[in-house]
Amino acid sequence: MNKSKKKSLLMGSISLAMFAVWTVLILTVDVQPLGQNGTSIGFATFNCWFHHFTGVNMAIYTITDWMGLVPVVICLIFAGIGLVQLIKRRSIFRVDADIMILGVYFVIVFLAYTIFEIIPINYRPILIEGRMEASYPSSTTLLVLSVMPALVEQIKRRLSGIRVKQIITIAAIAFSVFMVTGRLISGVHWFTDIVGGELLSVGLYMLYKAAVMLALKER
Repeated sequence: MNKSKKKSLLMGSISLAMFAVWTVLILTVDVQPLGQNGTSIGFATFNCWFHHFTGVNMAIYTITDWMGLVPVVICLIFAGIGLVQLIKRRSIFRVDADIMILGVYFVIVFLAYTIFEIIPINYRPILIEGRMEASYPSSTTLLVLSVMPALVEQIKRRLSGIRVKQIITIAAIAFSVFMVTGRLISGVHWFTDIVGGELLSVGLYMLYKAAVMLALKER
């Protein structure tokens, strides 16, 4: 295993371990019933201070909520690429290895998304359309920071035009920064939700990257 694969595997494992530790800390450190309807939140003093500092910006929330469909569309596009290859080549084993791994990766990301929606660690600071919603980790942050780096990784390998690669990479980075910052200042998440989303997405992406490098090396 070369240094790049080892580095990706190590970074992914460390990030996931940090996510697990971060989750435990949220459940145990400075837990106070200061959330909606008296629900408990970890790091309550800091989270509440930051929430009061940023306030609630529903316009930013709405924009980032709708733009959260972008990574979903990207997932569907790559699913379409895999389906076309499957139909043309008439065997799932002839589909590009990196596309297969990408599909598994996206499934894992959406499973993580679903699990934390079903088993809430904490709830949003505000009601959304009169309902309490799970808040940790930030699902939008998770989707954006899982999908956009994968898009850049695929584009760099599959496209030949340097200018196109640069444009897509810059656009992906700008989009990711805008989305994560927007969710942070919109007031619909606790600060710790954003950190959790970042740690989980980095961990999953780096393991995906290591798996792709290993598969392409074997091919």
